[in-house]
Amino acid sequence: MAKAGNASPTAVPQNVCDGSPTAVPQNVCDGSPTAVPQIVCDGSPTAVPQKHGYRTALEFHLYQHMRIHTGDKPFKCDQCDYSAAQKSNLVSHLAEHSGKKPYMCGECGYRTDQKSNLSKHMRTHTGEKPYKCDQCDYSAAKQYTLDRHLAKHTGDKPYMCGECGYRAALKFTLSRHMRTHTGEKPYKCDQCDYSAARKCHLNQHLAKHTGDKPYLCGKCGYRTVRKSNLSLHMRTHTGYKPYKCDQCDYSAAHKPNLDRHLSKHKGDKPIRFERLPC
Repeated sequence: MAKAGNASPTAVPQNVCDGSPTAVPQNVCDGSPTAVPQIVCDGSPTAVPQKHGYRTALEFHLYQHMRIHTGDKPFKCDQCDYSAAQKSNLVSHLAEHSGKKPYMCGECGYRTDQKSNLSKHMRTHTGEKPYKCDQCDYSAAKQYTLDRHLAKHTGDKPYMCGECGYRAALKFTLSRHMRTHTGEKPYKCDQCDYSAARKCHLNQHLAKHTGDKPYLCGKCGYRTVRKSNLSLHMRTHTGYKPYKCDQCDYSAAHKPNLDRHLSKHKGDKPIRFERLPC
């Protein structure tokens, strides 16, 4: 495949989908579902009409990314009408039919159908956060968590709900939000008739059947069914209090505590809070 000219011999090749009409004209991605993955999506009249600046060092990742625009979902389930843009998503879906979860964490007994999920899970024990923000010292265990953080710097929320105007930084977040309108609950319990719009809610429900609490604190043995609960719990050990009052020197480990504190400044009655999201 031809590369752009005058490139430094040490330069890292970048695969770009930026929608810019002035982008380098070599190796143009024309947006067709059958197109060979190319280096640049340059905003030509035949290119996909979305401007978002996605970049990757691997052509294969750009090829996968372009399916967001084309809607191409070549991986089909042979047991239902589900289809996926990526093979890993199909593999995960098939496990819902079979119930098989061959990958197990030796630390806490967590099980999953995908090796990549287990690798990500292990970071809850090791504390590894390989995804670094280039604008501050934030780091994350998962790519999508970093993407969500980066949106705070840019304020960019390109994905909008046509029903209510809700905006999201990530397409995945918008897709999940749409279930509040459609009522879709794709995650089914295989032991009762419960279904959920979000997988984390199904996991919480399943724990009622199994009594399983896969997330373990290595400091004190606290266990929980939710990863978010473990993250919040860890602040009791670290003393981390990220929520600051802008009217005094009070800080809190949990946002509901800050909100309750702020109500004292305002003279409001204390607020009762629902459960935290996953």
